[in-house]
Order: sequence, then structure tokens, then C-alpha cells
Amino acid sequence: MCAILPTYNEVENLAEVVARILEHPYSLIVVDDGSPDGTGWLADQLAADEPRLSVLHRSGKQGLGSAYAEGFSAALAAGAEILCEMDADLSHDPGQLPALVAAVQDGAELAIGSRFVPDGAIEGWPRRRRFLSRWGNRYARVMLGVPVHDLTSGFRAFRAEALSRLRADTCRSAGYAFQVEMAWRAHLLDCRIAEVPITFRERRRGQSKLDGRIIREAMWLVTVWGIGRLLRRRPEGFPR
Repeated sequence: MCAILPTYNEVENLAEVVARILEHPYSLIVVDDGSPDGTGWLADQLAADEPRLSVLHRSGKQGLGSAYAEGFSAALAAGAEILCEMDADLSHDPGQLPALVAAVQDGAELAIGSRFVPDGAIEGWPRRRRFLSRWGNRYARVMLGVPVHDLTSGFRAFRAEALSRLRADTCRSAGYAFQVEMAWRAHLLDCRIAEVPITFRERRRGQSKLDGRIIREAMWLVTVWGIGRLLRRRPEGFPR
């Protein structure tokens, strides 16, 4: 199993999240987008003492989707059979990784860590943000016809064969809509999708990368895709 960890200005969280992931018998790829705070440098220092950790350096902030695509490609080339994705800010608990991996081992091709299924939870968010997240997920679910409660979750595990078919490198979204797009692709390709309850915790250190532009991009793309779905048009670049 290999975990993919995109980073941008996460120097305050990196050492802890790396250590906690590597408590499990997994390998780890950090994909750093030229963080000016020294995250990439720290990742290299950690990798020097840990053979299971490797680092991909990218020139500048190029987006979450392409970071995952590059990390997936490297992990698949290294022979990983299960690939996990998660945030670097400890909002996703590395202690819950084995539950996602187990879901894939039990037959799922995509296991999504869900905040919006029984036993799922969110800690540290105000009521308004919870409402907006739940509403946004319901909107995407209805527009795209995907029977998943947490389409925007970034805590996931993929079976390697299924991930190869999803062609992450051709995703249109560079931001958080990437998660929606990948889940929709999995649904269109009839992948077996499981939702595993997780507890999401608001970050304690550093700044969130989520902003209005990213939210607008996600809503716009979901709306365009949804209209296209009603017109029975498959989005350009989607695998068949």
C-alpha cells in the first residue's frame, strides 16, 4: 500500500503526519508544489532517514488534482496495489487508513472516507460550514446521479487496476472538484464504491487552502457536468 500526500506550506504538520502514516506498513509519496515555507526541504530530510518515503518536487502551485495524478503515476510505476490519498494537515486521521485499505481488500475498488454516513463525523467546524458542505455534496449527488454521500472527501483508497482505468491525469479539475470528478468516473465505469465512516477534524496548524475560487470552480463544474448528463453527453476526456 502506498499513500499519496500533496503538500503546499505544511511545514508545521509534515513531520507528524509522515510519522503517523509510517506507523503502518505502508510506503508514502509526498508531492510538494514548491512550498516557500520549506515543506519540500523538510520532506527531503525525512526521506533521507526513511526508505519508505519518497518526495516529488514540482515547480510552483499547480493544483491538487495534478499533484495526485503525478503521485498516483509514481506509485503505480513502483507496483503499489492499493493507493491512498489524504490531506497533509491532520484533518484526516492516519489511524483510520487501515479501515480504508481493508475495504479495498474486501472487494471495493474505491473506498471513500465519509463524514456523512452513520458513525461519520466532523469536529471543529461551525454549523454554517457543516451545512454548506452537506448541501454541496447533496447537490453533486443529485446532479451527477452518484450514490455517494461524501463526494468531496479527500480521504480515499483505490485498487490499482481501477485507478489506472480512471485516468486521473485527464481530469479537468485542478482543485477540490477533482475528488468529485474521480468518484463520478468510478461510478460511470461501474467500479465498486464503499463509504467508510471517518471523523474529520479541522486543522490545528497552518492555513487552509480552500478559498472562494476553488468552491466556485467545483460548483460550476458540477453544474456543467450535471446538465451534460441530462443531455446524455459524456464529458470530454472521461474514460470509456
